[in-house]
Amino acid sequence: MHWAGAVSLGGSWSVVRFAFGGGSLLALATLAFASDPAVAQTIQEEGGRIPGVPTESIATSLPKGLADPGGVRSRLDKYGIQLGLNYIGEVLGNPTGGFKQSTHFDGRLELWVDIDMEKMIGWKGLNFFANGYQIHGTSISAANLGVLMPVSFIEALPATRLLEMFFDQKLFNDKVSIRFGQQAVDSEFILSEGGGAFLNATWGWSSISAADTPNGGPAYPLSTPGVRIAVNPNDNFGLMVGVFNADPAPDCPPDKDPQLCNPHGLEFPIDGPPLLMAEGAYKYNKGAGQLPGTVKVGGWYQWGDFEHPRFDRDGGLIAISAADPRIIDGNYGLYAIIDQMIYRLPGDGDPKGISIFSRVIGAPSDRNLIDIYWEAGLTFFGMMPSRPHDILGIGFVYTGISNQVSAFQRDSGESIISDYEALLEIAYTAEIVPGWTVQPDFQYFWNPGGRVPDPDDPAQAVPNAAVLGLRTTIKY
Repeated sequence: MHWAGAVSLGGSWSVVRFAFGGGSLLALATLAFASDPAVAQTIQEEGGRIPGVPTESIATSLPKGLADPGGVRSRLDKYGIQLGLNYIGEVLGNPTGGFKQSTHFDGRLELWVDIDMEKMIGWKGLNFFANGYQIHGTSISAANLGVLMPVSFIEALPATRLLEMFFDQKLFNDKVSIRFGQQAVDSEFILSEGGGAFLNATWGWSSISAADTPNGGPAYPLSTPGVRIAVNPNDNFGLMVGVFNADPAPDCPPDKDPQLCNPHGLEFPIDGPPLLMAEGAYKYNKGAGQLPGTVKVGGWYQWGDFEHPRFDRDGGLIAISAADPRIIDGNYGLYAIIDQMIYRLPGDGDPKGISIFSRVIGAPSDRNLIDIYWEAGLTFFGMMPSRPHDILGIGFVYTGISNQVSAFQRDSGESIISDYEALLEIAYTAEIVPGWTVQPDFQYFWNPGGRVPDPDDPAQAVPNAAVLGLRTTIKY
């Protein structure tokens, strides 16, 4: 599978070249090399760091010839171009539960580019970013479990696709940022710092966010055009507001996977209903020796028409009348997030110790599959002196099915009534060297799919499932 990812790198590279408009920016840099003999020589290391190599990269532990082959990264950095290559590979299996038991491998190769346009063309405060994926393997969530909270945040249909491609303009001494272009909302909004310790996808773009937005919304592995404005007047307060196209595959038939309707991420839909995102954040206790914390509150509003899951246009029960559902104008959700360190190890630098986190998200039950979501967990960061960058995460998630959806099932005389799906996850992140981690993982699901019939025995619900996994992540 690693070899398959390698031979597909050309596809990922072509995606990024497309993002550059046929590679014109890289061509510009190449011409610059040819016209500047000094740049043609390999730039020497500065302060032990090779220019153009990300600080969190396995390249920092490699010989210079491997970290910066031919001095390419150093030369690109001279013109503000930084390239990165990341790979995630994992093996996941469910020894018990689900509607099938087996082991799966999936992987994701990412190529990204970040360009400082001030270095390249003298435009102060402007950056360009793009990334593309080569996704391979199979999804245990789809094949074995049918869960609302996918086991892994890299799970997607095999494809080579563009994800994000945008410009970011900083203003007023970097206190204001305006980002415009193809964006994935889950890269910035509704995120808890503690959720980064886990493999399950719901810790990022939560199950309620994915279920209650059309075709999963503008989130991995699909994105849409949008504009985001972030204002950070000081180190404590922050506000983000963004407007995005809500549906990444607006013309996709209901019976077709939206990833197949937008197979390479090269669709840029702008005619669909807009999605408004807004989030405020307050950070506190940032001084030396203090217990830092962050509180966020936010929400979203989506324009468009939404169907009531239980009542028809005349107020009758759909299960009885079989009439068209009532149409409701607009959809929305509200959320609150907290990250709080509760114990801090002595010492300078990044705080290490024990933190708690929680998210609560709600949406109206009369137009959504999921109406309540909450999570809580603990993270232990750098607790062992010999392993200062290791992380242990323990978390629990509850995804509640809308009571209107459950009522429709009762109206229809179904024997299995959906109510909730719950998840316990325990993950350990072990840093081998900077830029290379290994993560053993355990997940347990109650009521996979929210409690749905077993395909092999519709009179019974899909059994609770345990999942064991091992992931490796390499950033180059």
